[in-house]
This record gives sequence, structure tokens and C-alpha cells, in this order.
Amino acid sequence: MRYRAAKTSVIAAVLCVPLLAQDFSQHRPPAVKMTDAGVTNVTRGKAGNVTLHFEVEHGYHVNSNTPTAEFLIPTSLKLTAPTDIVIGRITYPKGQEMSFEFAPDEKLSVYSGGFDIGVVVRPLVGVVAAKYAVRGQLKYQACDKAACYPPKQLPVDFGIQVLKNAPAAHKNPAQSPHIHR
Repeated sequence: MRYRAAKTSVIAAVLCVPLLAQDFSQHRPPAVKMTDAGVTNVTRGKAGNVTLHFEVEHGYHVNSNTPTAEFLIPTSLKLTAPTDIVIGRITYPKGQEMSFEFAPDEKLSVYSGGFDIGVVVRPLVGVVAAKYAVRGQLKYQACDKAACYPPKQLPVDFGIQVLKNAPAAHKNPAQSPHIHR
């Protein structure tokens, strides 16, 4: 009898595992994904622009970098570059102004669908010409039409190929005025 009860409990547990997994997958928090940025060529000593593309899962939005209320968590990008590569200005897109069921009289500045963030990188003049990885995190808070989810951080990485300086233009030496006489 004891064996039969234990066997029944094990069978019930095994049958419930797929149901639990299915339930959790339907209630997973929304996600933002980054598309592969590839490798950007940048000449050492000069600034170069990198465009990072992010995609917010359908049916959700994230606050823009400049949300309309203090308590809203802005989308922000923090990057760490290798030595001798400087991260310059990070440019966020303007948010879409939208209102939602939870605050119908208030317009919120949000990103939905795809959005791009621009990053200026500048390798110093003395950096070795090679491929470098830049890493960081995109911090965001996703919401749907009725609720917001806990803030998340998305790992971000992209490559830059540092090129040698462009060769200096050489002028031809001035000709002697005596040659054409």
C-alpha cells in the first residue's frame, strides 16, 4: 500500500512538470533584444559612430531615456571600453508620446517596437590597430497596457576595428623657376 501511494505521487509529479513549465512560459517577463551590431571600422585618433538596434517585444513598451515622470525608470546604456578607446556621446531617440489605461490623462514618453541608440567611439592615436570588444548593459523597465515589470539589464556588446591613420598627403616639391627657361 505504501509503495502504491509513493508510485502515485511520483507519477502525479511527473505529469504536473510540463503543466508548470507551460504556465511559467506564458507569464515570463517581457524582453528587449539587441540585434547584432557587427564590427564598425574606426580610424585611430578619430571619432566613429556606432548604431545599436534594439527591439521591444510586441505588446510591450519601455520608458524612453527621458521619461515624463520622476518615478519612471529611464532606459539607459552604460558601456565599458578597452583601454585607449574613449566612449563619447550616447544619443537616444526621442520617445513616442502615448497614454495607457493606467493613466489615460497622462502622456508617457516610451519606446516600442525597434529603436536605435547611437554611440561615438574614439580610439586614441597610440592604440594598436586591431579588433576590440566594447561591452555594457542596457537598463530598462518594460510595461504593457496595464502594468510595469521589474527593471532588467540586457548585456550589450559590439566590436570596433581600429584602423591605422590615413596616410598624410604628400605635395610635390616646388619646381625650380630655372627649369622652364
